[in-house]
Amino acid sequence: MARAIWSGALTFGLVNVPVKLFTAVTQKEVRFHMLHEKDGARIRMKRFCSAEDREVPYEDIVRGFEVAKDRYVTVSDEELAAMNPKATRTIEIRDFVELADIDPIYFESTYYLVPEKTAAKAYRLLVDAMRRSGKVALATFVLRTRESLSCVRPLEDALALSTMNRADEIVPVSSLEVPAAAEPAERELRMAEQLVQSLSAPFEPARYPDVYREQVLALVEKKAAGEVIEPPAAEEPARVVSLADALSASLAAARRRGGEGAPAQETAGPARGARRHAAAAAARTTHRPGGKKRA
Repeated sequence: MARAIWSGALTFGLVNVPVKLFTAVTQKEVRFHMLHEKDGARIRMKRFCSAEDREVPYEDIVRGFEVAKDRYVTVSDEELAAMNPKATRTIEIRDFVELADIDPIYFESTYYLVPEKTAAKAYRLLVDAMRRSGKVALATFVLRTRESLSCVRPLEDALALSTMNRADEIVPVSSLEVPAAAEPAERELRMAEQLVQSLSAPFEPARYPDVYREQVLALVEKKAAGEVIEPPAAEEPARVVSLADALSASLAAARRRGGEGAPAQETAGPARGARRHAAAAAARTTHRPGGKKRA
């Protein structure tokens, strides 16, 4: 089993459930090392003191907060832990809410909460109670040096904990300069709704592999085998068409995959992956910046 990154207790009311925190997601992005182009040697990062111009061992490094330019206040791990000792060892459930009330913009990283063997009954009780009520829990706890707001929810037979952004960390939409646009024509809106229906399908995450990662790994394997790679030809820029034409072409592509001549209303059910992706490709046409729509 994976190594726990945190241990403590999950509390709700007077119930205390000893738990351990495990990573729920393993990122599989392609990672490159930095090399010296001349000889291919690995670039190494070292911690240097800017005042003494020498490397500093890790045990001599402390944490500092900049209060003014080049002026820092140092804070130790012990001082941080003393701020709220309970928070460093307890995931305290504050409220139970509807999951639909939490916008995905608030979610950060997800972990699993696994109980100690002696707490299996209390853990199962909380999982079943949350599942039957349809609620998720909002909780707080300290992970590393930050008090995290988190969402605890049932996931199969376990509890998942997702750390969350705070309200003051969310950039409001009102701060954006979203260009104003005229209300869409009813015909365009109907076609857009039909296109949404034709591209609708159950969420099956395995149908969305990381194609780019697979291509990069294939490139690396070919180069490692000594194969000479020719750069692909540049793609032709998308032909600029009107929004109505783009919608019409997208619907036509979706209908061809759903059955020749199928009426729009018959494409409202779940579409298969090939049909959906082909229709999406047909929709990749844009307006030229500053250009006018064609009637």
